Amino acid sequence: MLKAIHHVAIICSDYARSKAFYSQLLQLEIICETYREDRNSYKLDLKLPDNTQIELFSFNGAPLRLSYPEAQGLRHLAFAVDDLALTVDYLQQNGVEVEPIRIDDLTDKAFTFFSDPDGLPLELYQV
Repeated sequence: MLKAIHHVAIICSDYARSKAFYSQLLQLEIICETYREDRNSYKLDLKLPDNTQIELFSFNGAPLRLSYPEAQGLRHLAFAVDDLALTVDYLQQNGVEVEPIRIDDLTDKAFTFFSDPDGLPLELYQV
């Protein structure tokens, strides 16, 4: 029945800042960028190496997302990485605050968290 996650949709507060964060800093490939005049809104389709996609939307007046305290619903978005320490170093060198690396008690895998420009929790998980 279900085969994979096709995409995750994210609504951002500052389209240009979030576009740069995901496409330049995180180096996701831009598939398509669309301006929808009737909504005064952008939609940016981004692709990870495994073809999973992120849809980045701009909607005027979108309410803030609660992250702390955590609210019900999607908790965070996790990215698999081959070298967690190297990825953390890259992010920190580019001005991104990253939490200390921890070890998952259940899997013994290393992971950490950082946030996108709107405070959306993003996880890096060593595979």
